[in-house]
Amino acid sequence: MHSQMIKTSSSRPLVAAVCMLAILLPLVVSDFRSFQVTQILVYAIAVLGLNLLTGYNGQISLGHGAFFALGAYVAAILMDKAGVPYWATIPAVAAICFVVGFVFGLPALRLAGHYLALATFSLALAMPQLLKHPALEKWTGGVQGIFLSKPQPPFGLAMSQDRWLYWFVLLHVVVLFVCAANLLRGPVGRAIRAIRDQPLAAETAGIDNSRFKTTVFGISAMYTGIAGALSAIVLQFVSPDSFTMFLSIYFLVGVVVGGVGSIWGAFLGAAFILVVPNLSSEVSKSATGMLYAMVLLILIWRMPNGLWSGVLWMWRTATRRPA
Repeated sequence: MHSQMIKTSSSRPLVAAVCMLAILLPLVVSDFRSFQVTQILVYAIAVLGLNLLTGYNGQISLGHGAFFALGAYVAAILMDKAGVPYWATIPAVAAICFVVGFVFGLPALRLAGHYLALATFSLALAMPQLLKHPALEKWTGGVQGIFLSKPQPPFGLAMSQDRWLYWFVLLHVVVLFVCAANLLRGPVGRAIRAIRDQPLAAETAGIDNSRFKTTVFGISAMYTGIAGALSAIVLQFVSPDSFTMFLSIYFLVGVVVGGVGSIWGAFLGAAFILVVPNLSSEVSKSATGMLYAMVLLILIWRMPNGLWSGVLWMWRTATRRPA
């Protein structure tokens, strides 16, 4: 416990510096760069959602791309069909995705390890086909998807749409990450980590494993669904082919690269799954996958605890006072 407190306190100046940089970033970069960073922030929320389930509660999911798609489509349908303001879709998405995740978590209680991974993977495989189904085409737009209008800055603010959306997404990032940090520091966080490490001992200690597992599944789906809704608002477009099974795998890669059981590593994991493929394609379009795999293997080999642990080590080394 003492070492954990030291680790947390030593990272606070770094987190504060990163937060200040994040707030001022759109003022010093182009709109296109703001748009790119906004996408990273959106993916960071999704990676954090999966990390709550996998890193902290020990439930492996390969289907969170389906919850991302659900959030994106719920937001798009509400805006396109019902005329709901873009900002008002977020609470609706949060509620729907939490309920769906909670309900899906009920049968998942009987599964663990690779069995749960396969069950969630089937969800990721089925979602694109479900969105294309003729019975839902009236709402989902079928294979054509749904096109949306980019939101205008409120109150006539003199700024570009990309800058406004960056701060809009950043506000949700701050709220969601602070809520996750507070949740994990409290009794709920200790309970779900106990279930991950020693489920039988946790049950003996009076922890309701079933209730906590389904609740965490719901919260995880809610975070990922909110990320999907924000993605739809930022990209102004949703289609079934944007939510293939690979999206779920990318989220899991983001968790591992950023740091399993690390809140702030979600940003680094999200940056990795978005930036590295683009850089690899610029180096060689014929060997993009190979370069991406090589970088991934090197990172796992050299930083098995994730990028965030490496960043903390470098920060403590640079700020360590000489004896």
